[in-house]
Amino acid sequence: MSASLELWPSSPRRSGPPSRVDRLRRKVNELPCALLLFTQLAALVAYPFIETRAGDVRETGRAIFGLIGLVVLFLAVRAVRATPALTWVAVGLGGPVVLLTIGEAVWPTNDVVAFWSALLHALFYFYTGYGLLRYMFADNWVTRDELYATGATFTVVAWGFAYLYVAVQLLWPNSFTIYGEADPGTRTWFELLYLSITTMTSTGLSDIIAVEPHARAFVLLQQIAGMLYVALVVARLVGLTIARFRQ
Repeated sequence: MSASLELWPSSPRRSGPPSRVDRLRRKVNELPCALLLFTQLAALVAYPFIETRAGDVRETGRAIFGLIGLVVLFLAVRAVRATPALTWVAVGLGGPVVLLTIGEAVWPTNDVVAFWSALLHALFYFYTGYGLLRYMFADNWVTRDELYATGATFTVVAWGFAYLYVAVQLLWPNSFTIYGEADPGTRTWFELLYLSITTMTSTGLSDIIAVEPHARAFVLLQQIAGMLYVALVVARLVGLTIARFRQ
């Protein structure tokens, strides 16, 4: 096709090797699951510094962490776009989640807003985990981004259960307690995330314990999900990797 007939003419390419920014942009486009995984791991390290602040500084830190959460949501939607899952479902769940996250910052003591925010957060992250699972099972080849997807799927599902525990705690107060505490109290999101990850990894019970029957039921579901994840996903990817090197 001649240049005069081109409907979408390409932009002129620069001569010479790609710049460092171009290489970084290419890596980001090629490895969306890696970006999602490392962002969530960085958030894990950053949150304790926010949690230990006091007064207005602590409230400002929580607002900043809320913004980081919105970035994670954006990266999760972007990762789902790279999977066979339906992007419009992720966007449809992510939009209300963003609004409710802002609502939590405006009305921090409103339990109704907090409940629906936690529930939709959980649904969003679970759907993202489903999309990443489909991404890993879409073919018989293991790419580098699919290996990162194994870690991203784990963190996304752990995030989802942490938000689910927040919703459970709002429906059934005093569902969780800390070992040695006289009376069950209200656990923070980070404490419930700690419970979620220790449950998901099957490393044993943490010092945070589910004491209410409904809470224990959801913890049991996560224990089963963690076992199935290791048995099905990790074993499959290891098997495909070994088969690839044997060819």
